Amino acid sequence: MWTRQHKRTRRSRFVLPLLTLCCLGYFGFHALHGSFGLYSSEELATQKADLAAQLDILSRQREALERQVALLQDDKVERDMLDEQARRALNYTQKRDLTILRPFLEN
Repeated sequence: MWTRQHKRTRRSRFVLPLLTLCCLGYFGFHALHGSFGLYSSEELATQKADLAAQLDILSRQREALERQVALLQDDKVERDMLDEQARRALNYTQKRDLTILRPFLEN
């Protein structure tokens, strides 16, 4: 019976370490430069600060709108606010009022 025996060559010894090195290099590169890597953490922190500032502005706008709505509720109608809203809705002015015309902007 004939058997065939293979000798281990020098190249076959380096296949597994080479594959391991490639995998480690791939994951190491993405750990540094990936979208959630170490270098992008600064960019994410900047983006977080911008969004926090935007949230603060929107919160203040919401509070101002809530104050206006509170003045127009049924149980306690503020006369000045009601008068202002009615004039704006009906396009009504009195003789002593000063009218400032602004250009109409379409969104």
